[in-house]
Amino acid sequence: MLEELLRGLVEIQSLSGKERRLRLFLEEYFQKRGHDSIVQEENDVGNLIVHPEASVWIITHMDTVSIKREYEFDGTYAYGTGVCDPKGGIAAILHALNKIKRLNLGLAFLADEEEGGKGSELFIREFFPETAIVIEPTSLKIADRHYGNLEILIKVRGEPSHGSKPEYGDNAIERAFELFKELKQIQNLSVIEIEGGGKEYTIPETCKMRIDFLLSPNTDLNKLKDSILPVLEKYGDYEILEESEGFTSKKFFILEDAIVRAGIDLSYTEMLSWTDAINLKKAGCEVVVWGPGELRYCHTRNERIKIEEIMKASDVIVNLNGIV
Repeated sequence: MLEELLRGLVEIQSLSGKERRLRLFLEEYFQKRGHDSIVQEENDVGNLIVHPEASVWIITHMDTVSIKREYEFDGTYAYGTGVCDPKGGIAAILHALNKIKRLNLGLAFLADEEEGGKGSELFIREFFPETAIVIEPTSLKIADRHYGNLEILIKVRGEPSHGSKPEYGDNAIERAFELFKELKQIQNLSVIEIEGGGKEYTIPETCKMRIDFLLSPNTDLNKLKDSILPVLEKYGDYEILEESEGFTSKKFFILEDAIVRAGIDLSYTEMLSWTDAINLKKAGCEVVVWGPGELRYCHTRNERIKIEEIMKASDVIVNLNGIV
């Protein structure tokens, strides 16, 4: 039963860097069904690869963010950390395998997508897929436009003073607000993390702020940096944590065909979040993002997925395997 399979996957906790138990479960699952698998491992990163000779691949990741909710099922939706990102997609792959006599697709289950993307970095050193579908929550729409990002940590400088004498200081938290407003006039951004001040009655001298810019496929990363880095320098010291350019995928006719054969309306969307598709694209792979679930709920206690949607995704994978 598909819901029981999903429950079992979610109950095997697999935070980034701690995916081994899930990888062992997947190894055994494939072995029982007559499919050999390869463990690609380096330091604390371990990927699981199946049928590496294939030209078309299904790729997803095994890790989740920190646990915010245990598994629940209300008859329609499954809830809990990982149900959608990524274990609904994994369940769709495993369920499809039960309907496939001969596996034609390559399969890769990667580590560390949520933190550093080390799994996909390791994967592309050894394996070179011509075409790949990265399974991430897109509500079964083809995400043929993938955004890049620019993530920066800045330590905003201020001047301390006694809390009752703010006119003698320069409040670093207030300066961080000013910086945010100035940057937003250049490019839309999000504040992901902010830290400043303390229990003592003092005007804060520093404020750390982690910010993230989303870059459409049309955005020039270098031009954006030329615009914002001089602004950051006025406020304090900064560090670029992550940067990637967006891209537009070529038409994936085989995926479109597989979706139509499954009786699903063909539609398209954008992937706004970083995924392993970024590293695959850098390596020269033709890649698109697609899968069950709603991205907006992921990484929160409201993460959810419809079992029916996982079933539809499974049907698409079965069709895809028959086409390639």
